[in-house]
Amino acid sequence: MSRQLNMDTVRQNFWKEQYLREKVLRCEWHRKYGSMVKAKQKAKTAAHVPLKLPTLPPKAPLSPLPAPKAVPSEAPSPALEAPIQPEMYPVLPATRALLYEGISHDFQGRYRYLNTRKLDMPERRYLFPITTNFTYGWQLGPPVKQELVSCKMCRIESFFRKNGAFALLDPRDLAL
Repeated sequence: MSRQLNMDTVRQNFWKEQYLREKVLRCEWHRKYGSMVKAKQKAKTAAHVPLKLPTLPPKAPLSPLPAPKAVPSEAPSPALEAPIQPEMYPVLPATRALLYEGISHDFQGRYRYLNTRKLDMPERRYLFPITTNFTYGWQLGPPVKQELVSCKMCRIESFFRKNGAFALLDPRDLAL
């Protein structure tokens, strides 16, 4: 609804009267029904029981196994712990240097580094397939770009039906 720009004194007084009438009506409603609404809200909050989770009984501590006293206890050597294996092969220094040249906003820096890493095959980036989805792209080889040899009109003629949308199908169009 667009606002009318021809506002004169009569129209201003009308809107002022309407505003005051609504204000008085709200005040009377609040005086008449406000206490009932507050009482209902208090009753509703008092009836609301908070959710209590059941408490679990404490587990009995397991009795420690008696250790042989003749053997002195040694701290586990760090050589026995299995080292964490990386998931990816290390990045070539030339590729890593792309990170520090320029900013991504200018299509350099991180942007160029990620695009260069994306061009490598997954077998050259990762030691093994990490997720099952990796198996779909694993050992596919380099991507092959297939160029369309046909002309535009050949593609249009082979795509659309020659007899129209509602005509009977040509037996050559049906798959057996």
